Amino acid sequence: MILEIHTMFSFFKKKSPPTEVQSAAAPVPAVPVAAPVTAVEPTAAPAARQGWLDRLKAGLRKTGSSITTVFTGTRIDDELYEELETALLMADTGVKATEHLLQDLKRRVKDSKATDPSQVKTLLADAITDLLQPLQKPLAIGDHQPTVIMVAGVNGAGKTTSIGKLTKHLADEGLSVLLAAADTFRAAAKEQLAVWATRNTVEIVSQQGGDPAAVSFDAVSAGRARGRDVVLVDTAGRLPTQLHLMEELKKIKRVVQKADGTAPHEVLLVIDGNTGQNALAQVKAFDDTLGLTGLIVTKLDGTAKGGVLCAIAREKPIPVYFIGVGEKLEDLETFNAREFAQALLS
Repeated sequence: MILEIHTMFSFFKKKSPPTEVQSAAAPVPAVPVAAPVTAVEPTAAPAARQGWLDRLKAGLRKTGSSITTVFTGTRIDDELYEELETALLMADTGVKATEHLLQDLKRRVKDSKATDPSQVKTLLADAITDLLQPLQKPLAIGDHQPTVIMVAGVNGAGKTTSIGKLTKHLADEGLSVLLAAADTFRAAAKEQLAVWATRNTVEIVSQQGGDPAAVSFDAVSAGRARGRDVVLVDTAGRLPTQLHLMEELKKIKRVVQKADGTAPHEVLLVIDGNTGQNALAQVKAFDDTLGLTGLIVTKLDGTAKGGVLCAIAREKPIPVYFIGVGEKLEDLETFNAREFAQALLS
């Protein structure tokens, strides 16, 4: 069963952790030594990946339709480029990314001697692919044990749900996961995460009304002592303008570093694709506070603002590990620049 799911959702690259000698000053309980984990590249089953691509195309249809109508004419002229500029801006691609894409596209049209608008559409897909390529990167698990992943995001972005989906796929890959319910700010957040823990048969560390940093410290310490592969820390949803809560995020990161000198190994931000340029503003604010290593972009289904990934690539090129187009488990997948560009203009 694990192998079957693995072929459908091989979303990260696993590495063998280097052999370490534990310090006598800081002993940890002995744990069974896991067999070396080899690097695994994405090998999604063709049928499963095609199903995902169909959902992605459907999700991006509202964004893509306003762009693709530009190419229904018969001439490649200034009017076409002006209409395309407007369509890209309306899709929240952003001024900088739009200017970059138009310049790149005009160069490609000239070099290829394209004469038909349909050819321009294909060239635009190539330009978007190249722009988004730096965002395409697998999540690495295994360089550290445990790999500590801190997850942040504003309320409503789908943070806890994304953690639950990620937990499910990690567990299906045979990795041991421990959850830290450090979102003590939002009512029922601990209970929501506990549901995912029960559903995935993984452990959870929580405290009733406890301090988020203390919960995080306990979870990372427990993850090390019990030899877990991954510790996922769910932090409180907050707006970048809530400075006292952003300071709390800094505190959580500092305390996690005290529990494990190399942690957190990943700091992920979950953003709602529907929020467009606001999502970009969140990326900038949270990166300034925490130093982000990756993004999860949710709710791309039905949005007219799917161009925000181009804005992120141009202004804050932080890797996009996963994108989501729905609430179902299979609606969270790895980000692929070529697939996204083709789905956007399908």
